[in-house]
Amino acid sequence: MFVNPYLNFDGKAEEAMTFYKSLLGGEFEGGVSYFGDAPGMELPEDEKTRVMHISLKVSDQVTIMASDIAPSMGHTLTKGNHNYISLAPDSKEEGERIFRGLSEGGSIEMNYEKTFWGAYFGSFVDKYGIGWMINYTLKPDEE
Repeated sequence: MFVNPYLNFDGKAEEAMTFYKSLLGGEFEGGVSYFGDAPGMELPEDEKTRVMHISLKVSDQVTIMASDIAPSMGHTLTKGNHNYISLAPDSKEEGERIFRGLSEGGSIEMNYEKTFWGAYFGSFVDKYGIGWMINYTLKPDEE
């Protein structure tokens, strides 16, 4: 299992991650996904260019991920929600087990379910106020 920091920004994710890359090195994995690229999302024009996801692989052990908030979706950036712990479990079932256990007594933001980007994903704030994301990327023969 990998544990990765996940940072949230208010329109500055790409700028910040480019800055981090200039100092830490590494490569962006999978390019930059913007909110405007997601199917079926109706957003104001100024939010379509906000980053939905960016991933900077600094080393085999460290990947820093980030996104921007989308104010039209009710997101606000407040101290405490700007950083998540993102887990990449080894199986869909392990992800589900971790999601159920850590989210118990907390506040689920997105249920652990199949996504359009080919993963099972869920996010929540645990009972201690810590933000978590669980993302299991499906293998080619999995559903």
